[in-house]
Amino acid sequence: MARSVRNDEVEVTVLLPCLNEAETLEVCIRKARRSLDELGVRGEVLVSDNGSTDGSQEIAVRAGARVSHAPMRGYGGALINGVEQARGRYVIMADADDSYDLSDLGPFIHELRRGRDVVMGNRFRGGIADGAMPFLHRHLGNPVLSWLGRRLFNLNVGDFHCGIRGFNRDRVRQLQLCMPGMEFASELVVRAALNGYDITEVPTTLRPDGRSRPPHLRTWRDGWRHLRFLLVFAPRKMLIWPGAVLFTVGLIGTVTLAVGPLVVGGIGFDVSTLVYTCLAMLAGAQLLLFGAFALIYGRYEGITDLRQSDRWSRYVRLETCTAGGIALILLGLAGTILAVATWGATGFGAQDASDTMRVVLPSSTAIGLGATLIFAGLFSSLLSLRRVSVAVADQQTSELGPLVVSTH
Repeated sequence: MARSVRNDEVEVTVLLPCLNEAETLEVCIRKARRSLDELGVRGEVLVSDNGSTDGSQEIAVRAGARVSHAPMRGYGGALINGVEQARGRYVIMADADDSYDLSDLGPFIHELRRGRDVVMGNRFRGGIADGAMPFLHRHLGNPVLSWLGRRLFNLNVGDFHCGIRGFNRDRVRQLQLCMPGMEFASELVVRAALNGYDITEVPTTLRPDGRSRPPHLRTWRDGWRHLRFLLVFAPRKMLIWPGAVLFTVGLIGTVTLAVGPLVVGGIGFDVSTLVYTCLAMLAGAQLLLFGAFALIYGRYEGITDLRQSDRWSRYVRLETCTAGGIALILLGLAGTILAVATWGATGFGAQDASDTMRVVLPSSTAIGLGATLIFAGLFSSLLSLRRVSVAVADQQTSELGPLVVSTH
């Protein structure tokens, strides 16, 4: 049995998420405990169990670990529970399949003691044994997702999804991580980066795991969940910038073709192209607005830059959007009246489709953009109401102290 320790005695918690790891759990615990002892570190091994039915809990206790039941299923659910239950100032998490080198925790502890918030392992720098990582993971999944993470979040991390990493427990708890599945690994490093945490890497090794059953990781399902998470958490690069480019190209094309046909390099552009430039304006505006909403929402979840979200809060507030929307609708109505008047001058008979569409298409697009902008302002006001309520609650709490609400 592991000896009882007070929270202030524990410097490092080695956290092992567990779901039916009876074959390898004991050796992982013993390696971690031996490493802590050799380093002279006051530590513990915590197994966050996700509902094992193979006796993993009893094995963990016999090997000298502390066991905590994770009520939320999933890899992330087990780690979230483990972070809450950890007694150490620092947490080093690793898989319980004996694939990571838990006998060499020194580099992680050294960097954490230097003040690093997150210390990532890098398997590509430390060495990957033959058969330890599937071909698709090694040459496609991990390199592509790591490259995308570096581009989207300006991270200097070469192995985005390494399963062994250390972090300052209190700092990570402030992030309020919530992803229950495998994408928790991405959430931790992405939200740490977005909040300006100090992140570094140390080499680590990977060898084939010691289990006889297939791993819990599912290549395509979990790979897509990681990719989706990365894209959603980068609204500026995935929504705002492409939206701005698309809207600008559409606007230039619409204004140019509304005047008359255009020939570039022997290729003619006319009314049929005008349809698509108007569509580009609508689609670009939608991307811009959704990106703004994502930034504003991200402010409350701690996943976006506060200065950026505050700036967009001013751009898409109800008053600004309503004024801009009404102006666009009036402009579109003016064009519509002009088109009807021109039609009436011919006795409402046959029309020159080309000339008519040069007025009708931009006018209808302006009306559509105006309506979209007004409703965008209404939606952003809902997000602003949340910010006001939080501010009021914080002010009341600071003035009156904590409130006790009785349900009886």
